[in-house]
This record gives sequence, C-alpha cells and structure tokens, in this order.
Amino acid sequence: MSVIADIVAMEGFWLLVAAALLAGLVRGFTGFGTAMVYLPFAGQVLDPVSALVTIMVIDFFGPIPAIPRAIRESHTRDVLRLGAGALIGTPLGVAVLLILQPEWFRTIVSVLSLALLAALISGVRYRGHVGRPLIYGIGALSGFLGGAAGLPGPPVILLYMARPLPVEVIRASVLLFLVLTDLIMIAVFGLRGLLAPEALLIGICLVLPYLASVSLGAWIFHPKHASVYRLIAYLIIAGSALGGLPVWD
Repeated sequence: MSVIADIVAMEGFWLLVAAALLAGLVRGFTGFGTAMVYLPFAGQVLDPVSALVTIMVIDFFGPIPAIPRAIRESHTRDVLRLGAGALIGTPLGVAVLLILQPEWFRTIVSVLSLALLAALISGVRYRGHVGRPLIYGIGALSGFLGGAAGLPGPPVILLYMARPLPVEVIRASVLLFLVLTDLIMIAVFGLRGLLAPEALLIGICLVLPYLASVSLGAWIFHPKHASVYRLIAYLIIAGSALGGLPVWD
C-alpha cells in the first residue's frame, strides 16, 4: 500500500488522472483517441518510455467491455492484416523511441495529433484503391508510430475514414486494431525489458478512472448525434495536443 501511496503522492499524478478521464471519454465517443489525449499530458510528467508503458496498461483494460461488440461489427480480416503489418513496424518504432529526447517525444506526439485532427476536420481522404498491400503497409506504419510515439491510430483512422462505411463499423474496426497493437507493444516492450514496475503500477492506478470514463462515453454515445460527439472529441484532442507542446515550459 505504501507504494501506491507514493505513486498517488507523486508530482503530476492528478494531471495523469485528468488525462485518463478525458482520454476515456473520447475513446467512448469515437473508439479511438486515447493516446492523442493522454500522451501530451503524460509527456509532461513521465519520460517517454514510462508514458507509453502507462498507456499500454490503461488502454489494454479499457476496451475489454467493448471487444465482443467490436468483433461482431468490425472488418475482422482487415484488422488482422493491419495487425500483421504492425508486427513489423512496432519493433522499429521502439528502437527510435529509445533515442528520443523527452522534448522531441512531446513535440512529435502533439504535432501528429494535430495533423490527424486537421486531416479529419478538412475531410482529407485517400481516393485510390484500398487493396491488401496498402492495408499491410498502413499496419506497418501504424506499428512504427505506435512504437515510436504511442500513436498507432492516425494512419488506420484515415484509412477507414476514406472508405464508405457506417460509423459503427469504423469505430469497431479501429478499436479492435488498437487492442491488437496494445498486445504487440506489450510483447515488444517486454522483450526489450522496458516494462518498468513503477510505470506499470502508475498505469494500474489509472485503470479505474479510465474505465469509468470509457463506459460513460460509450453509454451516452448515439450514432444519430455522431457529429456532436465528434466535435467534442476534436476539441479535447486539440486542447490536449496544444497544451502538450514544450513551448509552454
């Protein structure tokens, strides 16, 4: 218990709790966005490796209640192809992560989050043929970004937004892919000896507030009002990304 008390008393812990609550709400609304909200905050408190370990913990447990529904509604075969690509890209991304300075990590996370947000708002879409080679390639790029910056979602989100699919299918497919990349990242970090006990415990302390917020977001989400929830999610992501830039230090 004293270890947990020390974690709760650490400087910046309640900022991490606030980040987990906001990230969970966005995840419940959209099926993605956890890292885009959480990491700009976490990068102000933790080193890059520890920040990614904590998000792997909370992001592993958070989607569990939604997995059965996601399997039913998603394009499972495409998700598995994306996951196969991520198996290649993730170790390369982790190698880059280990040489990044904290300021560069925060900058990359914030800029990538803002870039995706700008693409979503502006309606940027891929107009070419979405074949298997492209899907594997997007998976590899997502794995690389996940390993290097904890952001495997942006390429896959843009891929699915380019396809004429119901919002429920997009949310389910992205959610399922992010669960798969979490498992891949946990395996890679474990093999590299990067799963520090303190970071794991911090993540465990954040699981309950994150789960509660994901459940709340999923409960109040309704496809008829998807545009409203999307706007709220965009505002939260933008605020988090801008606040995470090192220029404010």
